[in-house]
Amino acid sequence: MAANPLILFETEGTYPYSGGGVSTWSHILCSELEEEVDFILLPLTGLPFVESRYPLSSNIKSIIHIPLWGSAEPVHDFDKQTPFSEHILRKFQTDQSAIRNLFLPMFRDFIHRLFDPFSSPKEFGELIYGFWKYYQAFDYKETLSSPLVWTEFKKQLKSRYNAGNKLKRQEEPSVKDATFGMRWIYHFMMPLAVPLPQVSATHATLAGFPAIASIAAKFEYGTPMVLTDHGVYIRERLVNVSQSEMSYFSKKMLIDLATFITRTAYHYADIIAPVTSVHAKWESDFEAGEDRIQPIYNGVDPDKFHPRSKPEHTKGIPTVVAAAQVFPLKDIETMIRSCDHARREIPDIQYILYGSLDVDKTYTQKCMQLVEQLGLEDHFVFGGFNDSPNLLFNEGDISILSSISEGFPYTVIESMSCGRPVVATDVGGVSEAIGDTGVICKPRDAKALAEGVIKLLTNDKLRRKLGRKARARILENYTITESVANYHEIYKQLHNQENEPAAHAIELDSVITMIQDLERYGREI
Repeated sequence: MAANPLILFETEGTYPYSGGGVSTWSHILCSELEEEVDFILLPLTGLPFVESRYPLSSNIKSIIHIPLWGSAEPVHDFDKQTPFSEHILRKFQTDQSAIRNLFLPMFRDFIHRLFDPFSSPKEFGELIYGFWKYYQAFDYKETLSSPLVWTEFKKQLKSRYNAGNKLKRQEEPSVKDATFGMRWIYHFMMPLAVPLPQVSATHATLAGFPAIASIAAKFEYGTPMVLTDHGVYIRERLVNVSQSEMSYFSKKMLIDLATFITRTAYHYADIIAPVTSVHAKWESDFEAGEDRIQPIYNGVDPDKFHPRSKPEHTKGIPTVVAAAQVFPLKDIETMIRSCDHARREIPDIQYILYGSLDVDKTYTQKCMQLVEQLGLEDHFVFGGFNDSPNLLFNEGDISILSSISEGFPYTVIESMSCGRPVVATDVGGVSEAIGDTGVICKPRDAKALAEGVIKLLTNDKLRRKLGRKARARILENYTITESVANYHEIYKQLHNQENEPAAHAIELDSVITMIQDLERYGREI
């Protein structure tokens, strides 16, 4: 056994290619454990052409990058170990017989259960493993692009949405709905085409699609699985999808996909480590046993994030700083409207928002237009990405967070560590972090946020008192040393334990038959 634990670390849209709180946490965890733990990163991204935003520590041994979109031959992006000739051979051997006899029975079971995402998570896990096992022998793209699979998908839809089941007509899928539905399945299944390394444990950074690699590894090798909830994935999917302009069918299918993977991930995870105890209710409602939930709070380096004097460009100006990527869950529109309310009491007030403007360009444009409509050009500044978070909070007198969903946000505890009190919405673990050192408001209430801002900016004595209390609260409860040590202890525990592959307990006939018949097709793995 290797001296150091080796962890397969699974992310989506974050580390190491994008900024944000989850990436901050990931980078801290990997770099702080440089001497003690080795990592293989498995990041899911939107497109293949990305570059790391972080200097990677020496304990990151490799990266299995899975771009979900934009690849003509996706397997070539993430499976560079398999010779090209082997990929060609897989394509030739992925014939109609293999698809019909091995893949379709599992696919049929999957679609049937997807329409009922609260059915057995055990069976969902068995299907995830069955698909992974199949894709190690046969070509992913050839299979999911086959007319046989498309025909089966349409057949399953027709069976569910026939005239006799009394569903409302507007719930029935159009041809466009069916096409996009199959397309989503094609892309969301992509992590199952990845050859998985044998590691001490897997660690998924959300209860979403990166976790399906963990589930497959648990069946194949018995690899124990750690799951960290920053936000609550299923809750955030519900919020995002419900606010979209998609059809009823498309909304329901995306929510069903999120529900099935969340319940399955929680069911199979050995340790669920939310960043706040507030998440435990959601987790237990979605198949997470309470005995497996072990909250580990985020931590900040108080030597790096410490109080400093305001720089020259904000001295003498009442300044509110925010650090947030511009996308709907951060509810930047409410933040902007709070600035409009606050400037009526504090005419020279300035808000500075630091964070990527590229996550959702349509929403960014909407926010910029709102600033113009309200005449806030001299009061609300979009600062863009900032690579010195330890300095930006000291530019302001206070900081603000307007999110409608959060975990245990770094922006809050980093601001507190800098001695800057926070005005924030009461979501996720925010109130747990702030305690009595700031101002908590209900979400989507611009006036309440503005009142909190005005309260702190017009009362120097109170603001400084809360800033000192905020710093002391970090030193007592939320240091990086304690947070990282808790994960290290989990990794060591899982590294040293004996594990048994879950494949021996499979009960679903379609999966059992597929595994047994692989040898007949000359593709035993």
